Amino acid sequence: MSTSLEGTPIYERALGTAFGRLQPELQDYFSLAPGSGSYGIGQGVFEVVGCRRRWLRPLLALASAEESLFPEYGEMVPFRIENHAHLDPFGRSSLTARREIFFPGRTRLFQDTTSAVGEDGGTRLVDYLGKHRRLATDLRLEVTPEGRLRGISAAARAFLGPLRLAVPAALDAQAYAEQWWDAGAGKHRIQVKVLQKHVGLVLVYAGYFDYRLAPLLPHAAAVNGGAGSGAAVGLPRYAEPDRWESRV
Repeated sequence: MSTSLEGTPIYERALGTAFGRLQPELQDYFSLAPGSGSYGIGQGVFEVVGCRRRWLRPLLALASAEESLFPEYGEMVPFRIENHAHLDPFGRSSLTARREIFFPGRTRLFQDTTSAVGEDGGTRLVDYLGKHRRLATDLRLEVTPEGRLRGISAAARAFLGPLRLAVPAALDAQAYAEQWWDAGAGKHRIQVKVLQKHVGLVLVYAGYFDYRLAPLLPHAAAVNGGAGSGAAVGLPRYAEPDRWESRV
C-alpha cells in the first residue's frame, strides 16, 4: 500500500489510527484505493431488505428511478455488490458501490459514491446517492470495541440544478450502518436501518455475503479522465453515474 495520502484508502484516512482496530477482514474489505488495479465483488443474501410499511412504498417508488431507494420488501433475497476505488472527475479519492438486489421478478440497482474531502487537517467523507448523485450526506464513523465498523449518515442536502438545499430536520432520515466479520459463519455481515423520527423505520437491509477482489480488466481500468474532465479515473463506464456532483 502506498504511504502517500492519496494512496491511502478513504476509510483509513477518515478513521486514522482507529482503522487498525477494525477486524482484519474489515481492514481488507475497506482497503481498496485508487490505482490498485482491483475491484471488490460481494455476493450473498439479505435476510431482510426493503420497506416493511406498505403505505410508504408508493413514496419510495417515486425515488426508485434514482437508484437510491426502492419500494419492495423481501426476505432471503440474493444480492451482489461491486466496490470500485477511483478518483472522481474533481480529483477526489472515492469509492463507488453498485448493488444489485434480486427481488422475485425484479432487480433493483442501488448505487452511491463516497468521496474524501479534506477538512481542518483531517478527512471528511461525503456520500452521494443515486444515479444523478443529487442527495448527499456526511458519514460519521466509529470502531466498536469488537472491531466492527459503525456509520451514521448526517446533514442530508439535495442538489437541484444550481440550488443546494438542506433537508429540513422534520423530513430528514438518518441511516445507521454496522458491518462486521462473522468468524463462526466465515461471512461478512451488514445491517443498515434508515430511520425518520416521525415515521420510524423507513428502510432496512441486513444479511451476509462472501467477498473477494478481482483484477480490473484493462479496457475497464483505462477510463482516462481527470479533475474537471467529466469522467472518473479508474472507474468502469458501466459503474459511472449519469451525473457527478462536486459540491459538498
